[in-house]
Amino acid sequence: MKFTKMHGIGNDYIYVNGFEEHIDDPVSFSICYSDRHKGIGSDGLVMILPSENSDFKMRMFNADGSESEMCGNASRCIGKFVYDKGLTDKTDLTLETLAGVKKLKLFLDADNQVETVTVDMGEPILAANLIPTTIEKSKVINEPVTFNAELQYNITCVSMGNPHAVIFTHDIDKLDLPKIGPVIENAPIFPRRTNTEFIEVLSADRLKMRVWERGSGETMACGTGACASVVAGILNGHSARKTTVELLGGELTIEWNETDNHVYLTGGATTVFEGEI
Repeated sequence: MKFTKMHGIGNDYIYVNGFEEHIDDPVSFSICYSDRHKGIGSDGLVMILPSENSDFKMRMFNADGSESEMCGNASRCIGKFVYDKGLTDKTDLTLETLAGVKKLKLFLDADNQVETVTVDMGEPILAANLIPTTIEKSKVINEPVTFNAELQYNITCVSMGNPHAVIFTHDIDKLDLPKIGPVIENAPIFPRRTNTEFIEVLSADRLKMRVWERGSGETMACGTGACASVVAGILNGHSARKTTVELLGGELTIEWNETDNHVYLTGGATTVFEGEI
């Protein structure tokens, strides 16, 4: 089976062309080959598949085998994959995901290779029961929550097709994320678990972020998390409508457009290597 290793500012996945290859058990495949010591090493598996209602379909699995609804970084990499490999000659694409159909706009470099991609992530979901969280509020904005005796944070909950808990704090480089992340991810108030973003406000148009991803742990980047963080920043009066988010793996540009209420994610996509197993 042929595969391609790609990353979106450090958020790396194993990409498999489902038009040519077939994986019988993607859960076991993702667990096995995501292992960074005994496998290929990645944050998970992304399968690029035919779609009945879009140009392409994405299925993605985290490193623990759990299937995720959406990934902004993986969406950008799919745009690069299908164009660079000649699966399409279109620079405006539609991508079917478990979080709905997303629109991709591809930007090419001088060698006619995809350099950056803008993903229309759709409207953010703020209704607490749809995120979902069991917190009994219509919206969860700057809500104080005690996770255990040691962990008390104000959280803002946003779904970008997958659940996020955004926390604004200071000195995020000093956070013990391997200790804090699992507690919040698996808290009973999140029936489907949650991704957790810790945000340091640098200015109105620049945020610094660390993320604990549901099913994968701390990752270099999370596109949906960056989108959720800018939405949360605006709701809490910290952010401009268009903001740069600094992540461990690089920068993303996020815009929550007032006209259509959609969130737009722009960033790079990189092919690392190709292989066969």
